Amino acid sequence: MSIESTVRDSIDEAVTTVGSRWPIHSFVTANPLSGFEDRPFGEAVARAADLWGGRGYPSAETFAAALERGQIDPEILEGTLAEAGYEDDPERLLDRMADATADPTDAEGAETDDAAARVDRVLTKWLAVFLDEGSAHWSMPNREEGFYTAFRGIAEHDADVPDEGVVADLPEAPIETVEAVLKPYPESQWVSILEEQLAALPGWTGFIKQRVEDEGEWQSACPITLEGYLAARLALADAVGADIEPSNDVVDAHSTDELAEAFLGAWEATYRDELVEAVTDESRSMADGGSSDRPDAQLVFCIDTRSEAIRRHIEATGEYETHGYAGFFGVPMEYRGYAADVAVDACPPILEPQHHVADAPTDDETRSRHDRRSALGAAADEVVEILEANAATAYGYVETAGSGYGLSLAARTLVPGRVHDLFDAAAGLVPDDHEFCEPIVDRQHDRRHAHVGDLPAGMTHEEKVEYAATAFELMGWEEFGRLVVFAGHASETANNPYDASLDCGACAGNPGGPSARVLANICNDEDVKAELRDRGFDVPRDTVFVAGQHNTTTDEVELFASDVPESHADDLDRLRADLVTARENAAAERAEKMDADGSAGVRDAERRAADWAETRPEWGLAGNAGFVVGPRELTRDRDLDGRAFLHSYDWSTDPDGDALEAILTGPMVVTQWINAQYYFSTTDNAVYGSGSKVTQNPVGNVGVYQGNGGDLMSGLPLQSLMAADDEPYHQPLRLSTVVHAPVERVTDVLADHEELTELLDNDWTALTVVDPTRDHRAFHYEEHLEWVSASERTGVPHGDVDAPAVAND
Repeated sequence: MSIESTVRDSIDEAVTTVGSRWPIHSFVTANPLSGFEDRPFGEAVARAADLWGGRGYPSAETFAAALERGQIDPEILEGTLAEAGYEDDPERLLDRMADATADPTDAEGAETDDAAARVDRVLTKWLAVFLDEGSAHWSMPNREEGFYTAFRGIAEHDADVPDEGVVADLPEAPIETVEAVLKPYPESQWVSILEEQLAALPGWTGFIKQRVEDEGEWQSACPITLEGYLAARLALADAVGADIEPSNDVVDAHSTDELAEAFLGAWEATYRDELVEAVTDESRSMADGGSSDRPDAQLVFCIDTRSEAIRRHIEATGEYETHGYAGFFGVPMEYRGYAADVAVDACPPILEPQHHVADAPTDDETRSRHDRRSALGAAADEVVEILEANAATAYGYVETAGSGYGLSLAARTLVPGRVHDLFDAAAGLVPDDHEFCEPIVDRQHDRRHAHVGDLPAGMTHEEKVEYAATAFELMGWEEFGRLVVFAGHASETANNPYDASLDCGACAGNPGGPSARVLANICNDEDVKAELRDRGFDVPRDTVFVAGQHNTTTDEVELFASDVPESHADDLDRLRADLVTARENAAAERAEKMDADGSAGVRDAERRAADWAETRPEWGLAGNAGFVVGPRELTRDRDLDGRAFLHSYDWSTDPDGDALEAILTGPMVVTQWINAQYYFSTTDNAVYGSGSKVTQNPVGNVGVYQGNGGDLMSGLPLQSLMAADDEPYHQPLRLSTVVHAPVERVTDVLADHEELTELLDNDWTALTVVDPTRDHRAFHYEEHLEWVSASERTGVPHGDVDAPAVAND
């Protein structure tokens, strides 16, 4: 094997440790340790601690608080501790854990590696301007040539880059640079050297990896590779004399992590046992039969945990059914709103868009009014942006507009609720896109418009039928109300770099309303309805499909129903009135979680949405811990405290298990990503999160810094996770999934998907099946496709383990 091949293989192996990180304008929650998911959880967090210094388990103080609040069952804890070999009193064990973690190696005596810090400073300076996605007024020269080539061009002009070593005569090919710097070291060290160089700035390298994998517009215009990044980094290290020999220091926290794992397992089992018990009880009740009356309306929400409360309150107002489905509504598309500058992906990152869908005006008069008012607003915004950004005019602009700015900021600070009302009134003057536009869903055959980029514009009839049928198959639908509402979701915040993290993750950090409109449009197509009936879906002729959007900050549910026929006007009016009532009750519940007055829930929510200084407009998905796959009846009468993802599924309508397979390989994987992001951002926010919003600085429209430079912080901010500086609001637990289906069917799906069994066998997530064909018994997944009856389990593996043939017992 040539030395070049060896270098490339070493780079490929090292890159597997890098977890992808999405740009903040399209924030997608992901496991920061995704590069280690092929290892057991404990081993993965230990290796991550070696590379990044991050803590992989909750602190002793967090465990103590959970124990005091009753969130950890003492009996379950006793079992997990005994299984791990600890017989001491839990409080003394927590003291031991606290003492061990309070004495980090070289806490005060570690000397800063000035040479390595110098490399970081130079690299981050040029990475920020090269990877900028539209916010910089002056960009890095020659970006179109690629990062390494552009770096070669500016290196000789940068006073911070010494004319020494490899930098003095940088090779044209990045692989030659990497080879030149690695050559003095034994080949056995190359992978370790490269891993540590990639780990030095994990935020930036994670973003580079995602950009390469995405192959999007910015990557095409300004290409960058991790190979090119490593070449620039190693060249700089060589020039400044930085020591790149791999460190032999290993974080010795094995015993502490083992103890933390026992406490974490007990905490997770306490939550899981309560959830499984609730599902099991309701499963038995369902077997006794239920109401078969046609609902007044059916509303399909995203599986997002924030939908749980509004669904519960809607159901309490009338004869309504609610269902859960991934918020892109099964249509993998790229979407472009009317007059939008760019198209955005509107599907989960594990899928590639298959269609381009754009909004097109249907009402010329309304469009003209929209265009006139939007143009005025856009022109004003552009003038302000130019004046603020231009050093020559900034002071004069502030001098002239200062009083107006002062009044605006004062209003947003002192009376943000009234600002919200004002913006609502102003918004009414500019029609929303959905009021005069329709998504172009039908396949375009005009050669000029048939494709947008590499994607076909619109969908064929067969594709539309398939998307509608898949939605109803996955949810197990057999009857339809007069109104069926697909409600996407979006957040409403002001001055929030992390606003995309509060929008729909299934839509790649974008609002879910457009996806809801597309599926409603598909399902209202009479030809699609006819074929659905041929497939066994008895869609009544009086069923009308409506799109909507749930504002997760204020709990308002807006219905996009301008074209609903007059025959359904009374149904629509009644639903809108009940949605207002549901909103008031849900907002009151959310307000209390925000330590606000529940009686002023709606006004407090609107204040948070409009307040430019509000660091916590809503809790997002904080608290997430469970994922329930089954009929709504399993959870309908339960207050799940907004902690569970809820996906509708009926095993009796899915004899081949195809729908279950789609749910476990799609939504369950995505919810595990979300859960892991919240978990690690809480256990060590400095390493895996992004610190306080108060000290963040946005950079390049791709992320944030803490302070004025350094690594890209791409995890969740403290305000999304913590109730106080030392009090987590989010309970850092790994995801517990509960599936209502025959255990053999789940086993068959797992057997066909190694990536799922890997997550389960390595303890990244837990799975319990409530089997309606086995007297509604619950079985917990152990490992290697083996199950144990939940009644024999108290949070740790013990007793006889049932094999996949458990159904025969």
